[in-house]
This record gives sequence, structure tokens and C-alpha cells, in this order.
Amino acid sequence: MGICISSESFEIHAINYGHANLVHYEDNNNNGYQQIGSVYSQQGCKGLNQDSAILYQGYGVENGVFSGVFDGHGENGQIVSKLVMNKLPSLLLKHILSLPKITSPKQNVKEVDESAKNKNFNKWKEAFLSSFKVVDKEIKCLEKLDCSCSGTTAVVAIRQDDDLIIANLGDSRAVLGRKTEEGTIEPVPLTTDLKPSLPSEAERIRNCGGRVLALEKEPHIQRVWLPNEDAPGLAMSRAFGDFMLKNYGIISRPDVTYHHLSSNDQFLFLATDGVWDVLSNDQVVSIVCSTNDGAAAAKAVVEASIDAWKQKFPNTKRDDCTAICLFLQQRASLQNST
Repeated sequence: MGICISSESFEIHAINYGHANLVHYEDNNNNGYQQIGSVYSQQGCKGLNQDSAILYQGYGVENGVFSGVFDGHGENGQIVSKLVMNKLPSLLLKHILSLPKITSPKQNVKEVDESAKNKNFNKWKEAFLSSFKVVDKEIKCLEKLDCSCSGTTAVVAIRQDDDLIIANLGDSRAVLGRKTEEGTIEPVPLTTDLKPSLPSEAERIRNCGGRVLALEKEPHIQRVWLPNEDAPGLAMSRAFGDFMLKNYGIISRPDVTYHHLSSNDQFLFLATDGVWDVLSNDQVVSIVCSTNDGAAAAKAVVEASIDAWKQKFPNTKRDDCTAICLFLQQRASLQNST
């Protein structure tokens, strides 16, 4: 599926104007440079598929990539996740282009490189923080969309040359597949699941008057509740939307981190929690490594997660499962990490 970009409005849409929940765009003007990537989503058993995902190859620079998965929740979660998916790529790029270009003072080469990396990361971090804030405000201002108890997570990874900038909001996850000295592939977590069970997140929520408690029937899942009411019971600590809890510690500020890519970094994998609830980082890396077709890696992991749901939780309604896999080097056979 392609997308169209308006240079006037900086809007990015799927070819059917944003109604699709998956977008995979490949820029043909890449001078022969090709990164193999795949996007796949499978609806769960709870109703509409509320996940959205975008893989935009050719973003910003020739080999640049914008990848993001968004896990909607609540009555209007599927609308919120699509809205965020459609708005973030262009909003971020618009913000970056509005900032002054990075110039490094005269120093030795190593110092110049480190200075440029730090400035580039700070530039993208500022763009992420600003863009997430703007999108959350836009969602709140939508008169015909009630997002008091609806919202979405977001995990976004942007590649610009050898720079990888990751922004995480909620409990979706990004993992890197890295080649070890022994030649095997190991998982490298790029994000931390931002849930109420995380002590620092729980502390912020409680300091703002919110409550963090688990239900008796789900003692392993910490949820966020209003001070004096057993509602809404949000299972994540950061999200777009969910305005009922925004005064009680739920925030839309992403955790932004940086990773410098090397030749050992083989692939990037992003997925919603429907995948991570049943598969470990090691299992996901193993599945990707055993996939012969790099363009089908995301589908292979999602299908494996569906099988795992049936085995581990046969009496539970399966969650939506969505994944993106992007190979960072020229495709070669990967040795299994196990």
C-alpha cells in the first residue's frame, strides 16, 4: 500500500485517505539502496483491530526509515491509533526541517563526530517531544471523538544514516537483532515497557493522585485508576488520549533514546503487546532468523504469536498482534540465536 504526501499540509495518508491501519511506503529514488522490510497485523478476538503500523522507507534521507506501531484501546482506540500514525511522520519531519542545521566547531575528528551525534539526537528528541505534545492536543480538541477513556500507545524508530532514534509511549516494544562475536544473533532491547508496574511510573502516578492497583482476577497486571472511583483501569502508564487520567499521572511524553548503528546490527523489530505478551525477545529473534524470506519476517512472528496465544491462553480472547521487521544490512542468511 502506498501513501501520498502533501508538501503544503505535510500530511501523510494511506492511499484511501487514512482509513487503512497498515501503511508500507517505499521510496523508489534510493539509488539502488534497498532495505528489506515487512509489516503485518492480525485482528484479535476482542472486536475491531485497533492496531496501526507504518513503515516508510526513504524518510528524510535516501536510506532513512520511519517505522512505528500504535496499539489503540478503548471505544475509539482504532481511530486514535490511525490518527497518530497518519500525523506523526510529517509532523516530525516538518519540525526537523524548521530547526537550524547542525554545525560542529573545529575539533579533532572523534570530538566532531561525538558532538554531531549528540546535537543530532537532541534535535530529534526535541522534535519527538514537541510532536507528541501537539498530536495529543489535537486529539483532545476533536469535538466528535470522545477520548476520555480511549487512546493509543506508540513506539517509533527513525533511521537516518547510522543514527537510530527511538521514541516509546506505553507498552509496545522495539528490539534490535545484533550479531555477536560468535556469529549468532542476540536481542538488544531498545525500549522499556512503560507500565504502572514500573516503580518510577507508579511513583509519578501516585504523586499525581492516581491509584495503581491490580484486580483480584488479574493480580499480575497493575492498572491505573481514578482517586475515588474504580475506573478506568488503564494497563499502561503513558499514552496518547486517555484524558480522564491525564491529571492523575498518565502522560503523553515519550521516552526518547539513541542507538548508533553498526555493521553488527542486523534487523529492527517493533511490535504491539499482543506479540510480547506471549513471545520473548529471544523467541522473536529466533523466528526472524529462521525466516527464509525477509519480506515475510513480520508475518512469521505474528503467526507464531497467534499459535502461542492458543497454547498459553486457550480461554482468553486474543489481543491484536502487529509487527514491523526491517533488515538493516544487505539481506544475508542469519544464524539462529539458539
